[in-house]
This record gives sequence, C-alpha cells and structure tokens, in this order.
Amino acid sequence: MSDELWKAYAHGWSAAMGEGGVFLPNVLLRTAGSLGLTDSDVLLMLQLMSYAQAEYTDFPTMEQLAERMGTTPRTVGERISRLIKGGFLSIDDYVDGSSGMQSERYNWSGWFMKAAEQAAEERREAKRSERQAPSEARARKPASDLFSVFEQEFGRLLSPMECETISAWIDQDRYTEEIILFALKEAVFAGKLSLRYIDRILIEWARNRVTNADEARAHSEKFYGGRA
Repeated sequence: MSDELWKAYAHGWSAAMGEGGVFLPNVLLRTAGSLGLTDSDVLLMLQLMSYAQAEYTDFPTMEQLAERMGTTPRTVGERISRLIKGGFLSIDDYVDGSSGMQSERYNWSGWFMKAAEQAAEERREAKRSERQAPSEARARKPASDLFSVFEQEFGRLLSPMECETISAWIDQDRYTEEIILFALKEAVFAGKLSLRYIDRILIEWARNRVTNADEARAHSEKFYGGRA
C-alpha cells in the first residue's frame, strides 16, 4: 500500500471513530432471547443507544427511528410501548442544563437490570446443577458397586492392579456381581482378605458350575461343614 493510500485509509478510520460508538455489554445479547426480546426489540434499543451516545440525541423521533430500521413510525411506536410496558425501557423528564428547558430522554436501564438478574439466575442454576450432579451420579450408581464394597471390607483404597482384576472377573470371566460378592464374604469369613484367595474361590466354583449365591452357599456347606 502506497503512503498516499495508507494516509487516506488512516484518515477514513479516524473519521469513522470520531463519529462515536455504542458500548454494549455482552450480557445484553446473551440474555435477550430468555428475556423474550426479539431481534427487532434489541435493534431498536441499540438505535436509541446510538442516538444518545454517538449523536447526543436523547429523544429521537419515531420517524428517525423508523427510517433507520426500515419500518414505519407506527411500528416503532408500538414496539416502544411494548418495551416500556415490559419494563425494559422508560422515558425520563429532565431539565436541559444549557437551555433550561424541560426535555425527555429514553432510559434503557430497565433492560440492563433485567439482563443482570437473568444472568445471575442462570449462574445460580448452573451452580445448583453442578452441586446436584454428583448426588445424581451416586443415585444412579448400583448399590452393589464392587469397588466400594471391596474397599470397605479391605479397609483401604484398592490399587489400580486390584481394580483391573475385579473388572476382569466381570468382563472376561463373566462372573456375576452376586457370585463375586459371595466369594468376598467367604474370604472375610476365612480371614484371608486377598484377591488371589478370592480368585481361587471363583475358579473352584466355576469348575463346579456354581453360578449364584445359593449354589455357592450349598457348595460351601458341603466342603466346610455349613460355616457360610
């Protein structure tokens, strides 16, 4: 880009920025839909902001707003009435400091307040969901969660290798949770709390086609004099 074009480009941007702008908090756009605002509602209030902040016109006419929005003054008036009724917009009376004349101006602080309240409520709901999620997960967790039962009986946390062994009993050996828990009971009764001992019990039962707790109990009574 030549120096002349660069200067022209810079002057153009300078002039554009000199016209002013509108500061728009992200929360206003993020909560607009949940507050029941349409795109046209939002655009109208942005136009009011633009007039006030960039052009220092606090109370543009319906005709001015309609021209910018590509609609009719009547439509603009109806939309403004609806926004005022909904508490998003209001019209304030004030005395102009330079002229001393009483004037009117649009006030969109109601929109700001509603957006802030909605954002706060959404945050509360998110926090509440985060707190409830662990409880719901625990509620969905089977009562016979093997790892928890084994850790309770062992009096300590299981090692990764022990967790893999228990998982293999279910996934590879196809032992049921019922039969695994009964084998654990046998190990507790014998005072031999080790997965190796429990594995030997499970292998023995598999050889004798023991598939449930009742059959395991009968097998134990047969070989250990009914101590189970």
